[in-house]
Amino acid sequence: MSRNRKHRPVRPDRDGDGYAAKPGGPPERVLMAAGWDRFRLFNIGDLLVHRGRSLLSLTVMAVSAALLVAVFGISGSVTGSVDKLVAGLGGRAALEVSGTTDAGFGQELLGPIAATPGVRTAVPMLRAQTGADAERALLIGADARIAELGSSLTGSLGGDAAKLLTVPNGVLTGAAMGYQEGDTFPLGTGTATVAGILDADGAGQLNGGYLVATTLVTAQHLTGRAGQLDSVQIIAEPGADTDRLRTALTDTVAGRAVVADPGLRAAQAGGAVLIIRYSTLMAAAAALVVSAFLIYNAMAMAIAQRRPTLSLLRAVGGRRGPMVRDLLAEAVLVGVVGGAVGAGIGILMGRVAIGQLPAAIVQSVEARTEYQVPGYAVPVAIALCVLASVLASAFAARAVYRVRPIEALVPVGAAGTDTVRPALRRAAVVLGLAAVAGAIHLAETDLGLWSLASISLSFGAAIVLCFAATGPIVRAAGAIARWFGGPGALGATTLERAPRRVWATAMTVLIGVAAVVSTGSATRNVVDSAAASFQNLAATDFWVTPGSMAQFPTGPLLPAGLAGQLAAVPGVASVNPAQLAFASVGAGRVLLQGFPAAADHTRLSSEISPEVGRQLVTGRGVVVSRDVARSLGVAVGDTVTLPTPTGRHDVRVLQVIPYFSAIAGVIMMDLERMRAWYERPGETTLAVDLAPGADPEAVRAALRRVVPPQLYIDSGAEAVAATSGSLRQGTALATNILWVVVLVATIALLNTLMLSVLDRRREIGVLRAMGTSRRFLLRSVLAEAAGIGLIGATLGLLVGAAVQYLSAIAIGHAMTIDVVYEPSPLLVVYGVVALLLALLGSIPPALRAARMPIVEALAVD
Repeated sequence: MSRNRKHRPVRPDRDGDGYAAKPGGPPERVLMAAGWDRFRLFNIGDLLVHRGRSLLSLTVMAVSAALLVAVFGISGSVTGSVDKLVAGLGGRAALEVSGTTDAGFGQELLGPIAATPGVRTAVPMLRAQTGADAERALLIGADARIAELGSSLTGSLGGDAAKLLTVPNGVLTGAAMGYQEGDTFPLGTGTATVAGILDADGAGQLNGGYLVATTLVTAQHLTGRAGQLDSVQIIAEPGADTDRLRTALTDTVAGRAVVADPGLRAAQAGGAVLIIRYSTLMAAAAALVVSAFLIYNAMAMAIAQRRPTLSLLRAVGGRRGPMVRDLLAEAVLVGVVGGAVGAGIGILMGRVAIGQLPAAIVQSVEARTEYQVPGYAVPVAIALCVLASVLASAFAARAVYRVRPIEALVPVGAAGTDTVRPALRRAAVVLGLAAVAGAIHLAETDLGLWSLASISLSFGAAIVLCFAATGPIVRAAGAIARWFGGPGALGATTLERAPRRVWATAMTVLIGVAAVVSTGSATRNVVDSAAASFQNLAATDFWVTPGSMAQFPTGPLLPAGLAGQLAAVPGVASVNPAQLAFASVGAGRVLLQGFPAAADHTRLSSEISPEVGRQLVTGRGVVVSRDVARSLGVAVGDTVTLPTPTGRHDVRVLQVIPYFSAIAGVIMMDLERMRAWYERPGETTLAVDLAPGADPEAVRAALRRVVPPQLYIDSGAEAVAATSGSLRQGTALATNILWVVVLVATIALLNTLMLSVLDRRREIGVLRAMGTSRRFLLRSVLAEAAGIGLIGATLGLLVGAAVQYLSAIAIGHAMTIDVVYEPSPLLVVYGVVALLLALLGSIPPALRAARMPIVEALAVD
């Protein structure tokens, strides 16, 4: 027969099954119909028959897709809201000249900007935030030139221009604000009258309907900012080169404003959620990896149950190609259906999660955050689910189909393909050690956010090294199972017969435990270290701010004369003003902090030395955070140029400090220069110190009678608690996702043990027929679970502790803060809880094995 095969002509294989279509053979549509019938009968039919296994596979894919869509939705909502606002206001604008801070710049710049070669029209605007928290709205003031922008606001202002001109302090409001025509309400330093309601289909949709539009003069009058602008939208001449125009405008403004594409605001908004997006995306990726392992086990289960059919097909001449293709097509089907279902759930999850964003992030973005799912979110999530499912299924298919036909009849685990070849094991060791070295290098190198990649790389290194150690892991799991006596010995034998399946399940437990241990502990270290850096807030008795201390007190400015009124309150020893403001420096944004000359250095930061503190408050230089120093390429003693409304100013860097910079880097300077350079007279916070022996509650009540009701009064302890609470809120989402990963690991263990039970139904039937008790079989399956769970959890604790240490270093670089690594007994608690949840998955298969009827088990063949 071998000679006949040797001399048979070789024809091109067009369908991958080892044969080529003969001339005059069945047409293409007949072959397609036959393939569809085979797929429908063997693959889809099996999915419908084994509904439990199919539901588990779809569930884990849905969970992964839901987490991915939710993560994309969170970051996309923040940047998308800003994009929508920018597009709605900017229209045809090619460039935007914006203020370096919310103080804007002088209107005298408008003439030179409009006269710059290449500028067709310069449209001036005033943009100011009004209200706070849920009532926060955006005030827009513009003149008649806005008609040339062709934006959403153009029609509204043009149609109601007569009303705005005839109604004193007349404004147009979005419907979401709840005002009716003729209503009056406080706005800025005056009172506005509603002259009309913005079109709900146009400008009324901007900023979630929380928009106030009026003429430029009225806006300047209401906000007390006569002669000031916040933005100039640039409409370029036809054919003008945008890059040259940007350069010309930059020379024109001479540092007094920022010239950039309108998308700069969206880019800066994206930076505010970058840490949350990365941490949650990493947690969602962990869920996807766990899901891939589970799909591998589920597909191995499907192959085991279909072995009689597959073996018969192989014996009668069936080829591997169609079988493998059908299996991969089945994986695609599971990935698509599971991903589509999960995407719908993820959209709802994201809507809930967007309301949980920390107040500091919401406040740092100009636009109100409206929930919107980016167009790429659902397709990318489904594509990743399909990719994970196909890769896992291909790995499972290789373990069975790369054998001779006779080997397809032996139990999974007995074939040679279920073991790791020495060459592959050595390659895995080399690759794993290289990944470990790379993770350590990334973590220890100050690369900013890129340092966080060390966390993902370390998990990959652990999986690869564990793959090389498949044999020892399986033997260790078997040894643990044997602790449980006779039932354990039977369970250990079962484990040792399926090393790949045991390894895959142990990895799911490892990832779940390690992710919770490392991230839970690292998050606690980050929050504790960040909270410690804000402990200097507690040194002040009371803080008077325009908003809650859960967010940065960047504005609006406090009423003039308020500091003097507070100083006159009985029991008050001193009142120290300070000012915070977000400012554009280059393409990024920083948080400016101005302190008075009388400020004690302990109020600035615990990282600032007394000598540097004295130099800072007396105007001899600035202190910058590490991320600002890195982005500007400066060090101590260097000179940094700051763009301000009064032009460019050069200052010396006195010190580079670690500072929690998850939202923006920090530049500290003296208050007087900040007021003068950035044209922001006044302060945004007042630190009130009490006289010795004064009753804090009595003084607080007296302060409340002086302070306007819309302002906040927080004690030092309350300020620290609010700041720390905001930090914990920002990390809660990623932590919750990781517990979902543990639940997925629970399903994985259930799936593997159920596979074990189904794969040896005949063996179980024989044991029962010989008199083995149900209790013995129950304990046997539970011993298997204990072996896999304990070895997986132990490895997870070790990997988690190591990754926690790397995470502390990497997150320190990403957030420019010194994170103190503190091992805690909670590390073991996290691991034990995760292990117990995973072991819950052993109960259903154990009960099934114990309750399996003898006749049914023996009739399996």
